[in-house]
Amino acid sequence: MAALLPTLFSPISLGPAQVRNRIFSTGHMTVMLEDGAPGDRMVAYHTARAKGGAGLIITEAARVHPSGESSRPGIRAFSDACIPGYRKIAEACHAHGCAVFAQLTHPGRELGLASDGTHAVSYAPSSIPNERFHTMPRQMPARLIEDIIEGFRASADRLARSGVDGVEVVASHGYLLSQFMNPRINQRTDSYGGSLENRLKFVRACITAVRAGAGPDLAVGIRLSGDELEHDALDATEMLIIAQTLAEDGVLDYLNVTAGSSSGLLGSTHIVPPMAYEAAYTAPLAAAIKARVDIPVLVAGRINQPQIAEDILASGQADMCGMTRAMIADPQMPVKALAGDLDDIRACVACNQACIGHMLNGFPISCIQHPETGRELEYSSLPPTHPKRRVMVVGGGPAGMKAAAIAAARGHDVTLCEAGAALGGQVALAQALPGRAEFGGVTTNLAREVAQAGVSLRLNTKVTRAMIDTDAPDVVILATGALPYTPFIEGADTAHVVDAWAVLQGANVGARVVLADWRCDWIGLGLAERLARDGCHVRLAVNGTMAGASIPQYARDKWLGDLHKLGVEVLPYMRLFGVDEDTAYFQHTLSGEAVIMEETNTLVTALGHQPLLELVDALHDWPGEVHQIGDCLSPRTVEEAVLEGLKTAARI
Repeated sequence: MAALLPTLFSPISLGPAQVRNRIFSTGHMTVMLEDGAPGDRMVAYHTARAKGGAGLIITEAARVHPSGESSRPGIRAFSDACIPGYRKIAEACHAHGCAVFAQLTHPGRELGLASDGTHAVSYAPSSIPNERFHTMPRQMPARLIEDIIEGFRASADRLARSGVDGVEVVASHGYLLSQFMNPRINQRTDSYGGSLENRLKFVRACITAVRAGAGPDLAVGIRLSGDELEHDALDATEMLIIAQTLAEDGVLDYLNVTAGSSSGLLGSTHIVPPMAYEAAYTAPLAAAIKARVDIPVLVAGRINQPQIAEDILASGQADMCGMTRAMIADPQMPVKALAGDLDDIRACVACNQACIGHMLNGFPISCIQHPETGRELEYSSLPPTHPKRRVMVVGGGPAGMKAAAIAAARGHDVTLCEAGAALGGQVALAQALPGRAEFGGVTTNLAREVAQAGVSLRLNTKVTRAMIDTDAPDVVILATGALPYTPFIEGADTAHVVDAWAVLQGANVGARVVLADWRCDWIGLGLAERLARDGCHVRLAVNGTMAGASIPQYARDKWLGDLHKLGVEVLPYMRLFGVDEDTAYFQHTLSGEAVIMEETNTLVTALGHQPLLELVDALHDWPGEVHQIGDCLSPRTVEEAVLEGLKTAARI
């Protein structure tokens, strides 16, 4: 079936490394280390993607020198202790025909806290402050430069001894090598600063060192941001020259092109771009570089479907496509694509919640749609059920769909009952927010799993205690969801007050809106954008330190920039107090003082949810086995709902 995607499933040579297809997993932090080295969980994680058909896996960025360590743990490639873990990954992936490269890096000034929680001493080409982490680095002395170059060589030697197939040098995203290349950050007056030739001296030395350490049998490549898309960062014009110059040196086997920079809040959103960015928006950056070089060019950035990757490759924009989150959401994506089973692929929706969201909070990465990711040791192979049981799942939202699909796949006789006319629950509302239509893929993907597992589906079916007594299932799984929380609001009877759900369902809203946002999540941000785009004057009053405080940074920051452009007023530390016909009243959560918002036509409330417990209460004395999952257990997010569906169905 490779004829459907002929370029994607053609082999490619990256120097001495032979890769079976054009799909690769980019280097990304997994938070699966054991004492600074790859652990068994990381091995299982990468093995799942190798087994699923990936052509190449590039493991996460490893530190080449102790001066690059921080509170965000990374592989210590400067220690021999990393070798056994790399060897396990290489051997496990090779067993499935997948090549393995390893990344080497130094963050330079892109450091926040040190590993002990104190503020780190960071180094950079010059003492130019970092805007994102607010660090003032020391200018790197010549002796440390030499030590780091040697660190790249010695680390590459360790990788060669571990059995990997290649080494990738990280010069992207504003990290140390990028800092040396940037004339606005590198203001040195010695031989490492000034002209482009001087600014490339350190980068070239690191590449040469890696080649010396890796030897002739390993591929050596470099990762570059085709445009760092940040204040005072390297732009596309500068990167074209740099990429061409490095390629012409004849040392590198490939260039890996991405976008963005860690140095600022805007540029960092491109490290793991949310759904607000178009699919494959980085491909033109790769194409511009590819037109100037004679070595393979790889590209990554929101490439979530094999058809999109095929178009990029067939049009000559790049030679391989990084599809990291696509394989986080569905490790079997390449195998399914090769077989022509495109409709069976669980497409990534770029929510960034459980992948980069987990990583930024120091937890192993996963996926809201596929919580088996990152939990391969626990859930990669669920045993068939014995004995077979009759299971009734009540509620067709994400929790119910996942529970039903897993229980049926294990062999249970499963009926899924949904009171409404369609599956999806609150996803149907979430996808109605601006720029969030792609989130509806959660319903599409889970519904496909339900159908494939052979679940008996009953829509427009409100389940009662009497129905359960009559059907007499062995197990009932309650996933009945939640409704908007509507507390008493003084003066609401004299004012125009509507909740978030009502707005999304078409409720009339006045020209001047105050939005009371308690959860500080997607709902408040999305409603503010929608109302502003509809022409309303919007004040977003959030009960927290900032709008979107509870959602992943790389999704929030892009959104906050958009709201600023739309003229939305964002007011933090706001506790809703009351309302009347033309004024909303708040209390500042820190000072306790009143904040009065006059000229208010409509108060929109996003004050959380409360679980639907009618059936829960009705079954309090039912003699069978009952489980609660998702929002009817406790209102949270899709991630917890789907995870609880998996966990519950795995143990019944």
